Amino acid sequence: MSFKSAETIQIFDTLTNKNQELKTLEENVLKMYVCGPTVYDRPHLGNARSIVVYDLFYRFFLQIFDKVIYVRNITDVDDKINQAAKEQNISIQELTQKILQFFYDDISALNVLKPTFEPKVTENIPEIIQMIQELIDNNNAYIQDGHVLFDVSSYKDYGKLSNRKIDELISGARIEIADYKKNPLDFVLWKPASSNDDISSIFSSPWGEGRPGWHIECSAMSFKFLGENFDIHGGGADLQFPHHENEIAQSCSAHRGSCYASYWIHNGFLTVDGEKMSKSLKNFITVDDLIKAGINGSTIRLMLLSSHYRKPFDFNQKALQDSQKTLEKFHEIFNDESLDKILENQPNKPSPEILNFLADDLNFSKVLAFLHSQLKALKENKSQKKLTDFIINLKFLGIFSKKFIKNNIDKSTFNIALDSKDKSSNNNTNIDINFVENQIALRQKYKSEKNFAKADEIRLKLSELGVVIEDKPNAITTFTIK
Repeated sequence: MSFKSAETIQIFDTLTNKNQELKTLEENVLKMYVCGPTVYDRPHLGNARSIVVYDLFYRFFLQIFDKVIYVRNITDVDDKINQAAKEQNISIQELTQKILQFFYDDISALNVLKPTFEPKVTENIPEIIQMIQELIDNNNAYIQDGHVLFDVSSYKDYGKLSNRKIDELISGARIEIADYKKNPLDFVLWKPASSNDDISSIFSSPWGEGRPGWHIECSAMSFKFLGENFDIHGGGADLQFPHHENEIAQSCSAHRGSCYASYWIHNGFLTVDGEKMSKSLKNFITVDDLIKAGINGSTIRLMLLSSHYRKPFDFNQKALQDSQKTLEKFHEIFNDESLDKILENQPNKPSPEILNFLADDLNFSKVLAFLHSQLKALKENKSQKKLTDFIINLKFLGIFSKKFIKNNIDKSTFNIALDSKDKSSNNNTNIDINFVENQIALRQKYKSEKNFAKADEIRLKLSELGVVIEDKPNAITTFTIK
């Protein structure tokens, strides 16, 4: 069996809300941009899932295309970074360097490949300023009270990624109403510095000292490394609106005639024992927490891939146990002598069956079933070729460990990981307002689709966080925090 062809690759495109055949803009070249971490706190397991998902996409594309350009950015300028640095009484530079090293340590444990480019916001301020100026020149942005804002009404296709019209977005979400905004949905491209800002977070611009808004960063960096148009943009489902929606609006406005990204991929949310993982709930778990609890990085990676990437994934004891047992079965077929011979001289092409399964919107469940069938055949006839093929597949998927450690993951192990965070304090002053607003917007979308069960589910989740929402006339929703 051989891999069919690049033309048979199917991915689910969020923009069109259906499976699409992947056709790259350049023959045998794939360009992909994925939103990376904001380095203000150690990434939690939900962040890790996104990193692992796009790493598998990257590994797959490297097998199919002659050239793959993968860009994953680092956001090292942000209000949350400023706040975290103040709380820890350290400089912004010290904080971002520390958190970035944590990030690298975590993804290294998960066998994540290094992307082609990993630009930082602080290293691309001139490019960001240039794009903002282009938006001003094109009458898509305006200056008010030291702010530069994108005028949403100037872009007729605003809302196409989230499949909502501007009027629905205004009425369906609680957006900050500020005197300097023409429209409640207008978003910041450049923010003026305040007297409390650390000097390392202040940059000079034609509009005064300050720093860029969150959305413009990705548009400027993707343009710098991939051009006006590229093939795939990825990220977590929580970024679909407003972050990715705003990226499309500003990129297509700055570069008239651009389609920006041809395809949009979004991975699903991660929950913990059925509850949403959230810093405000103090139930977010890091890769480091699991490693310190004695859990192998390959086990964590397999667990994060075990549910289809677009579906929600629930982190629980059984998921950990299942992944551990699977990898124990996969690794017990090897002995040190046979392993050393295989690792000395081996090709790097995985089985074509695996490539064909991944070509079907990253169908990892079929990949896993194929690995089990390979293992069964190996036990029946342990030939050198079958053994080599098997280890090549494990290495390609990033779930091979030369010295795999057996670990009985029981309730106590699982609790060690959970107890590493103080979950006893549900301090509502720490609630992420952006998260609440995005959830309200999503609830409004469900209501418009008459999916009242999903809408009620969001109301209930917000209520558990201490957020009370109130529906008012003209489809306006407000909220208060207990």
